[in-house]
Amino acid sequence: MIINKVLNNNVVITSDADENEIIVMGRGIAFKKKVGDRIPEETVDKVYRLDNPIVLNQFQELVADLPVEYLELSNQIIEYARGELTSPINDTIYISLTDHMHSAIERAKKGVTVKNVLLWDIKRFFPDEYRVGQKTIEKIGDMYGVDLPDDEAGFVALHLVNAQTENEDQGNVAALTQTMQEIINIVKYFFKTTFDEDSVYFYRFTTHLRFFVSRMLNQTQHRDETDEELLAMVRQKYHNAFQCVQKINTFLLKKYVYQMSSDEQMYLTIHIARLVQKNR
Repeated sequence: MIINKVLNNNVVITSDADENEIIVMGRGIAFKKKVGDRIPEETVDKVYRLDNPIVLNQFQELVADLPVEYLELSNQIIEYARGELTSPINDTIYISLTDHMHSAIERAKKGVTVKNVLLWDIKRFFPDEYRVGQKTIEKIGDMYGVDLPDDEAGFVALHLVNAQTENEDQGNVAALTQTMQEIINIVKYFFKTTFDEDSVYFYRFTTHLRFFVSRMLNQTQHRDETDEELLAMVRQKYHNAFQCVQKINTFLLKKYVYQMSSDEQMYLTIHIARLVQKNR
């Protein structure tokens, strides 16, 4: 391998046998080396083959300023995630997860925590990704001696979910967007209102909606775990929101032949109730 560009002492850009640009990592791999020098293959710990040129450029910018241990940690977590999750993970995870873990560790060292407003949804609807997130914060604790809260496990899970949904083809993305808008319109018309689409409450609602619609379109319905007594309590407390959900359920059944589970009805009811209440 011949060095095309040195990013730091541990990461360089080179080319494979087919002249495709790749990024290779190894401790001290570029120490006292320059463009044109040869790299012994036995010193290479990791090869990044990023097909998207935009992702490749973003990754180059990121790794140029990061200590090698962050990249090693990220690689370990991503390989573990790929073994645990069934859906393919987009290469953008190398950027989003590495950058997030670096920021989370630096925040923790300064005693700064960030609340994850979607943790409830993430735990409930993406348990596999959340377990990877828990493994991540355990590993960070072992390596750096910092205790990250469950909120960070949720953030890691969210990056994994996003990296999986980015693999959907454009047709699925269009269907996802259209269905989300149809449901939002039902809520608007039912309550005869509009929403501040820049608010955190609308963001929470649409994120939950994205998770729900994505599962619906992929025909991976969430297994019911809610007992009828709890659903009845939610129905009574948030009567109007529940009636709105029944209209959404009827619409989905008619257009997509999809029957919402009790769990899905309950959680969507709670999210709509919160959104409408905060919108007043």
